[in-house]
Amino acid sequence: MNAQPSRGEFGAPEVANVRKSRLRRNLLIAAVPLALALGGGYVWVTGGRYVSTDDAYVKQDRVTVMPQVSGQISVVSVSENQQVKAGDPLFTIDDSSYRATVAEDEARLQSARLDVEKLKAAYAQAVSEASISRDALTTAQTQDDRIQSLRKSGVVAQSDADNSALALQRAKGAVIAADSQVLSARAALAGNPDIETDRHPEVLEALASLSAAELDLAHTIITAPQDGVVTQTARLQTGQYVTPATAVLGLVATANTWIEANYKETDLEHMLDGQPVSVHFDSYPGRSFEGTVNSIGAGTGSEFALIPAQNASGNWVKVVQRVPVRVSLATDADLPPIRTGMSATVEVDTGHARGLPGPLGNALAAIGIGGKAAVAAEPDAK
Repeated sequence: MNAQPSRGEFGAPEVANVRKSRLRRNLLIAAVPLALALGGGYVWVTGGRYVSTDDAYVKQDRVTVMPQVSGQISVVSVSENQQVKAGDPLFTIDDSSYRATVAEDEARLQSARLDVEKLKAAYAQAVSEASISRDALTTAQTQDDRIQSLRKSGVVAQSDADNSALALQRAKGAVIAADSQVLSARAALAGNPDIETDRHPEVLEALASLSAAELDLAHTIITAPQDGVVTQTARLQTGQYVTPATAVLGLVATANTWIEANYKETDLEHMLDGQPVSVHFDSYPGRSFEGTVNSIGAGTGSEFALIPAQNASGNWVKVVQRVPVRVSLATDADLPPIRTGMSATVEVDTGHARGLPGPLGNALAAIGIGGKAAVAAEPDAK
């Protein structure tokens, strides 16, 4: 058996090589975690500018279409998931009874106009009779004055004088009655003898009734209130009786599309309206669409729930809440077909990185190395 060489048997060069090897190994062992720490620190300091969430969904206005008049459906003009434009007919209600009502109100209007013309003629007649009554009063007054003068001379008997006085009183009463007829005829013309026929209250009432009947007739054709896609048309059947309280079908408006992104409350520190947004739809992987932050919700989703959470209890556990953020898509974006309820991932560029911790940043700023100045300049880099 060969004996192992003792430590003293190694030469000086060999010992130096061993020491160098150990030093390199130790430096390498120390450098790897140091590099990881420095890299992680850099990522953390410069990160935080972009906040994203996959709790986001496409939203579009939804309209429940209900008729404004009652009746049986006579014509169905649309089918399920059909694209429609504003004003396109959706379905029609049988209008026979509404046409009859319009005809009846038109006849009532003509009758009201005729009544006004009769009232004008009655007023003219009352004015004429009042004028004749005044002339008769003048004549009676003259005759009575003459007879009373002759009575004093003894030429006329007392009975003739009494008859003359009675005729004068009757003439005065006839004038009062005629004036009352004139006032009554004027009141029937709304106090204005020269009123236009179609401005008379009776005619205005008939016109309003006719307008309401024509409006009901127009409402028998139900049209799309805006551009969109009709849905739930299975409830729309010919012969079905509907009322203004009947929800017949739905319409999803495609003209106004936005994203509702539910962000954690801890992500909202630097989020503001108007900041740029990148949107990725799950239905179209690999494609990105531009948008902007339109508005930030007034409260968390739980605050507007039908039954808000009650946290005043002893076993309460704090949970990070989410706030809805409304994101508007760019108007000039070439959007593919997107439908309400689709999932999306939203990333907001807040333009604000985390920066160095306070004490370290202050220390570096004091010696003129980066610090707060560098962090403050970071938003301008975008």
